[in-house]
Amino acid sequence: MARSEQDLLSTEIVNRGIESSGPNAGSLTFSVRVRRRLPDFLQSVNLKYVKLGYHYLINHAIYLATIPVLLLVFGAEVGSLSREELWKKLWDDARYDLATVLGFFGVFVLTLSVYFMSRPRSVYLIDFACYRPPGELKVTKEQFIEKARKSGKFDEASLEFQRRIIQSSGIGDETYIPKAVMTDENCVTMKQGRLEASMVMFGALDELFEKTRVRPKDVGILVVNCSIFNPTPSLSAMLINHYKMRGNILSYNLGGMGCSAGIIAVDLARDMLQANPNNYAVVVSTEMVAYNWYPGKDRSMLIPNCYFRMGCSAVLLSNRRRDYHRAKYRLEHIVRTHKGADDRSFRFALVLEFE
Repeated sequence: MARSEQDLLSTEIVNRGIESSGPNAGSLTFSVRVRRRLPDFLQSVNLKYVKLGYHYLINHAIYLATIPVLLLVFGAEVGSLSREELWKKLWDDARYDLATVLGFFGVFVLTLSVYFMSRPRSVYLIDFACYRPPGELKVTKEQFIEKARKSGKFDEASLEFQRRIIQSSGIGDETYIPKAVMTDENCVTMKQGRLEASMVMFGALDELFEKTRVRPKDVGILVVNCSIFNPTPSLSAMLINHYKMRGNILSYNLGGMGCSAGIIAVDLARDMLQANPNNYAVVVSTEMVAYNWYPGKDRSMLIPNCYFRMGCSAVLLSNRRRDYHRAKYRLEHIVRTHKGADDRSFRFALVLEFE
């Protein structure tokens, strides 16, 4: 019996006692009753899609309420006439009551126009780029430990702890780190952060604009997210200045949101594209390794040293219909849940920040 069938069945064993006659006289017998139970809908239905269906019904309630009524009235009218009578009636109405026919078609065209204009615009991912640092910044796991030892910033216990973390982290031997983190100088400075930001962001966007053949001045929406490094002028202002983007660009700089900032940035870009037709949006996601480097002995603070590496990604989104054929993907849904109202989740983030 399959597992799904077992979940729907409830077995009840009833003792019938000892048979007093027949071929089974003197033996203890049982009867088994199988009762069918209702399925566990919480396990069988993905509630995420239930919520999406609910929002779809709310957003399209006017069409779902009026169209069936119109179809019912039209079907009843057509059903009451034969084919010859129907065509004759349509001809007579078009011949003697032209205003009614024109009014009907006007309402029909207006309804279709309102429907298509109120539909959410499709958002397409044209292309993306991931920055790859130069080869001299590449370090293997063993090289990372050796460079950390030569920097003189860690004792043997801290080095051994980082070795164990790296071995179990799943990080390979093709990662990159800035040169500044392995020197005896202080790398947690605004200057080092800006140098690393310009390297990774400009590199990713140069590749993106080259692949898509889109000019920086064609971009109408720019969203940059970086959790730790938040300078003034902002990272988005750095990009606008470097690429000389247009003055009416919608620019947003997200900070302090951790690993969730990537999907939040895409969600924000999607909303901006819905409100601004015929536009391009660029989403840049990165994190500064040098500015977040910890040279001490606190083990909880050493963990980010082992997990974070240099890198940046840039995505070009569009709501132009003519980009449909060259787009790689089309954005369908974005589903995220904010746990800030949960005290345990909120305090956990505070502990990570202050420890």
